Amino acid sequence: MSLKPSATIRYTAMRLGIFVGCLVAVAGLVRLGWVPSGLGDANFAWIVLLALVLSAPLSFVLLRKQRDEMSQQIAGRVAGAKEKLAANRSQEDAADDAARVSS
Repeated sequence: MSLKPSATIRYTAMRLGIFVGCLVAVAGLVRLGWVPSGLGDANFAWIVLLALVLSAPLSFVLLRKQRDEMSQQIAGRVAGAKEKLAANRSQEDAADDAARVSS
């Protein structure tokens, strides 16, 4: 078993880190008054929404390598599952054919 963390977990953790960094940065900018603070009591929702909007393109650009690794890992698992399914189907077909011949 490999001690290397799953590519999916690594990508998700890095994406969450980028979001938290954007959240802190936006909260700081709102606190300093450089960014509008939203309408009425919607300050927290405004900060989260703005952080999401900023973190999405950053994640898309900065995490390209990790996203490619994750997709390769998932594609490998899907191919393995398809091979196992095909092997199981061929075993069932062979057992069914043997049962029909013996009857």
